[in-house]
Amino acid sequence: MVTPPVPSRRQTIADDLRHLISTGYFKPGERLPSEAQLATRYRVSTPTLRSALALLQGEGLVEKIHGSGNFVRRPLRRTTYVGGAATPPVPPPQATVRTTTLQAHGDLPTLLNVPPLTPVTEVLYVTHEGKTPNTLVRIYTPQALAPADTSGPERITASRADRHPPLSEVQERLGARLPTQEESTALRISASLPVLSLTRVATDTTGRVVEAALMLLPGDRSDALFTTRLTIDDGTSTE
Repeated sequence: MVTPPVPSRRQTIADDLRHLISTGYFKPGERLPSEAQLATRYRVSTPTLRSALALLQGEGLVEKIHGSGNFVRRPLRRTTYVGGAATPPVPPPQATVRTTTLQAHGDLPTLLNVPPLTPVTEVLYVTHEGKTPNTLVRIYTPQALAPADTSGPERITASRADRHPPLSEVQERLGARLPTQEESTALRISASLPVLSLTRVATDTTGRVVEAALMLLPGDRSDALFTTRLTIDDGTSTE
């Protein structure tokens, strides 16, 4: 007879907190006791307690807001990214937007087909559902092609509508990976929770890459939908 493995302390703590959340003892949006209080309650070290909380963060039950504590996550709607659009999503009014100028480095020279250190405009925005962030987007444009004003969603939309020459191709690449520490902090997710990583590269009719967009969506509540329209030949002839 095989003896079942004994649950680890972090699993036992996570199971208990999960039960308290599911039964309503801790309600959605409520702040959990401090990590020090929980460590004392379960008679474990702080690292063990944080490891247990990481399990719940990875499941989407708990979110850690740096400087504020751990909170029971409110039920979130799933986000569906629809592929094949001519341009990347424009930040909605509830997004935070930041525009900066930097030099092309890392993968940017290859994505934008420019020499390293070429001046590039970066538009970074995070969309929110209520107070919870749910999408992180970085849009890169060679500075020579960037509009003079990208201070808000309306200007970004206008600059794309006026683009000339027009776009001829938009290539999208979808993958999954773990977020960096900066990305997990921005999205308020566990660093152990995979994210959907979408890279879009837009090329105009002259063959010039005019924009590259990098999107991150939390894997616990995101889908990507790509639809291919097919022309069916029914075998009939017009002759």
